Amino acid sequence: MTPGRPVPPPLAKPLPNSETSDTTAINAAHADGATLVAAYGATAPDSGLVPLTVSRREPKADDVEIAIEFCGLCHSDVHATRGEWGGDTYPLIPGHEIVGRVTRVGSAVDDFTVGERVGVGCMVDSCRECDSCLDGLEQYCENGITGTYGSKDPRNGGAITQGGYSTSIVVDRNYVLRVPEGMDPAAAAPLLCAGITTYSPLNHFEVEEGDVVGVVGLGGLGHMAVKIAKAMGAEVTVFTTSEQKFEAARELGADHVILSTDPAAMEAADRSIDVIIDTVAAPHDLNPYFRTLRVDGALFQLGLPSEAMPPVNPGALIRRRIAYAGSMIGGIAETQEMLDFCAEHGVVSDVEVVGADQLNEAFDRMVAGDVKYRFVLDVSTLGSPAEKADA
Repeated sequence: MTPGRPVPPPLAKPLPNSETSDTTAINAAHADGATLVAAYGATAPDSGLVPLTVSRREPKADDVEIAIEFCGLCHSDVHATRGEWGGDTYPLIPGHEIVGRVTRVGSAVDDFTVGERVGVGCMVDSCRECDSCLDGLEQYCENGITGTYGSKDPRNGGAITQGGYSTSIVVDRNYVLRVPEGMDPAAAAPLLCAGITTYSPLNHFEVEEGDVVGVVGLGGLGHMAVKIAKAMGAEVTVFTTSEQKFEAARELGADHVILSTDPAAMEAADRSIDVIIDTVAAPHDLNPYFRTLRVDGALFQLGLPSEAMPPVNPGALIRRRIAYAGSMIGGIAETQEMLDFCAEHGVVSDVEVVGADQLNEAFDRMVAGDVKYRFVLDVSTLGSPAEKADA
């Protein structure tokens, strides 16, 4: 286990054999006791986000029912609802940056109480028995995680999960986080995705005071990387292709800002950085960034371009023993550690809160890069459920 990684709590009840899941089990997940709640989601790739009603199961022994207050809007929500990743099942209710209050707990739940503020991130289950799960790395579950939306849920009859653009959700207690009181719940919501996605590689690299962290890109992920790295005591350099972001980077706490399209500025940064967090989701040449790393430095790729990247020059890695790595969200214990760290250091996301009637506009603005830096849905604007569930 990596030094400094939080010890995961014991997980119970491995996944049932998927071969035993059948229509009867699926119907049972929506049997007597289910609750209808208001939601917004897509009914087809071109439908936009529309009012829907979702059926939430009666809490089982290990479940926590949550009245959702706020849910962050992630760019992956756009891809999923618009069918850009393929294989999506509709209706589809997105949302995996969820903050709310506990309203009910199952009979076996003794670690959450009604009224407590909690959060749910990108996953609501995993197999709980592979090496990754047992090591607190559920995000790398060898049998595949159950995503908060758009995933088959083997432990609940294979029903398709529906996310946080809804007024309530029921989640197994092992995948529920505590949101420290005192944090702005709207600004805390994006920590459940953007926050942990940037915290995890910085934590893995054991960033501390005296280290220099580079951040490529200053969007939803990049602005969180700057804030968290500064809270860890690091000196931060932001790389951007836009001079218009210089002032914004400094306002976030960046010590240096470099125009990555300026060869002289990039050359001046040679061997100046210990670890780079690359948040850009478009194809770009990494080789100039490798040259800014010191011996034993590392570049963590967080952005996932839809097209091929320019080739990496192995010589750039070999000459300085540089590591090129990827990283994806974080395990449950590490996500809780991140929330506690952010609460201690006053770190939250910079957000713009929107109502249900602004969701489609917000999606278009995300695609255009017109947000500083994350949208968050005020769930109180969703209205009331219909008498029959759409999902």
